[in-house]
Amino acid sequence: MKLLYQTHSPYARKVLVAAHETGLAGQLDVIHHETSPTRRNEAVYAVNPLGKVPVLLLDDGEVLFDSGVICEYLDGLHGGPKLIPMQTAARYGVLRMQALAQGIADAGIAARWDIERRPEALRWPVLVDAYRGKIAATCDYLEREIDEGAVDLGTIALATALSWIEFREVYDFRAGRPRLAAWYERFSSRPSMQATALSGATHD
Repeated sequence: MKLLYQTHSPYARKVLVAAHETGLAGQLDVIHHETSPTRRNEAVYAVNPLGKVPVLLLDDGEVLFDSGVICEYLDGLHGGPKLIPMQTAARYGVLRMQALAQGIADAGIAARWDIERRPEALRWPVLVDAYRGKIAATCDYLEREIDEGAVDLGTIALATALSWIEFREVYDFRAGRPRLAAWYERFSSRPSMQATALSGATHD
């Protein structure tokens, strides 16, 4: 299997962390691709009409995207504890956490567009504050609700989203949230996280 990847994407990192946690990382040929809404990558567009990574190319020619779909596929390939539980209540708890993590990443990326990548004359600080407000509200919720012992797709998605927020210095999610900060430190020490550190700059 080939994983089209980007070393500074929280969504791609989520997939690779999941692959490590399920013991499948060795089955992936990881290929870095630079993508940006303003810079067309023809190789990625050839397999994903959205032009985004991650994309998983299966050995039979099937193509899977986006990160949630790929993670669910990988979760069906191994015999260990599932990252997405089958039992209904637990399953939807994990999927809800994944949705919160995706929202954090989406808001962070949108804020960074305005902070750093949009022409200065077109920037809108009020919108940046609103995006950061979404991240803050979600982190306040997580400070109360985080399951400190869980290793599943929800916590993987959360750790990789927060890692990107910190990597790009979009928002200080640790400030005033000792439980969330301590959980993040512990989760970040896992071998799967250590093996997939974010790196690189965005090229527009």
